Amino acid sequence: MALAVGVRFKSGPKVYYFDPGDLKVRRGDMVVAETSRGPEIGQVIVSARQLPEEELVAPLKRLLRLADDEDRQRLAENAVREEEARAICQERINARGLGMKLVDVAYAFDGSKVTFYFTADGRVDFRELVKDVAAALRTRIQFHQIGARDAARLYDGLGSCGQQFCCVRFLSTFEPVAMKMAKEQSLFLNPTKFSGVCGKLMCCLRFEYDMYACQADRSEDAQGGPSKDDLVQDDACCDEDG
Repeated sequence: MALAVGVRFKSGPKVYYFDPGDLKVRRGDMVVAETSRGPEIGQVIVSARQLPEEELVAPLKRLLRLADDEDRQRLAENAVREEEARAICQERINARGLGMKLVDVAYAFDGSKVTFYFTADGRVDFRELVKDVAAALRTRIQFHQIGARDAARLYDGLGSCGQQFCCVRFLSTFEPVAMKMAKEQSLFLNPTKFSGVCGKLMCCLRFEYDMYACQADRSEDAQGGPSKDDLVQDDACCDEDG
């Protein structure tokens, strides 16, 4: 077992684990951590706890410090620079008529690199765009094409349930979602009804899928066919023994 803290960065939904050392951190704290890209600022998502070493990437990198006023000031300055970089990049995209949609811009915490996240229907030749933007910003440039789900997470917002997007609030990875999951839960098979802002099937369709599928198997064994009432009313957890 090893003591670890889970941190999420702006660059994606994945939670990365770090050795907190002597730092006392709580969920929600902003921290500066040593990463493969250099120091980065992120938010504690998982408070310090003992985790099996086989679940962690060894050796664990360390948290450097709790974010202080200077770190927060740098973060604010980077936010201003990101808006300026976005405007420059968007102007060059329009000028070159590229079929891409700029979603987000992120400066490395130390300002050494800026990453542009975009969506596109297919492959985009942005080599000349990189030269244009690099000449204007005079720093390292990276363009990263992302999918619809990642784009929705970066935009943030509320789902049809009225809650913040699951991909923003707590999901750390995107799992496949299929219409079969709606069918197993006796929901109307209308793809538009179960599509999120990203245009993909909503991630929440899989949250209770295993329980409904297990209940359906149990009903078939007991009655020769699934009972909708059983599926809806019996929400007890189902184990492998049925």
